[in-house]
Amino acid sequence: MATTRMESGEFAGWTTWAEEPFEYEAAGPFYFTTDKKGPVAAFRVAHKHMNAGGVVHGGCLMTFADFALFAIGHEAMEGEYGVTVAFTAEFLTGALEGERLEARGEVLQKGRSLSFVRGVVRTDDGRPVLNFSGTIKRRRKQP
Repeated sequence: MATTRMESGEFAGWTTWAEEPFEYEAAGPFYFTTDKKGPVAAFRVAHKHMNAGGVVHGGCLMTFADFALFAIGHEAMEGEYGVTVAFTAEFLTGALEGERLEARGEVLQKGRSLSFVRGVVRTDDGRPVLNFSGTIKRRRKQP
């Protein structure tokens, strides 16, 4: 899947999948890169990500974690398109408006068509917010 490299702003040098309208325009924008520790996905919490209780909406966290599955596992995808076929998440604590959230994890197993990934979403000060795992199935992109 084609990526878009950010040229300016907080996430300059990071990439995203701008062709994913829900994750990039509606729910995000979310970004990813690879550093010395490995793949990392991140976004800055805005007002649109909040719930009435004053913390990031659970649906937003799960959407970001689903994005992170692919950011963490994108090398295992070998340039192919994939879909999430299983996803689990445990909410650990709330995140606040203005915080930067990052997700890191690992590919546990890569098969011919399935990859198994797990990770943790943390605030910029390291507080764990969400634990997640999922299964990605490689497949041909539909026209």
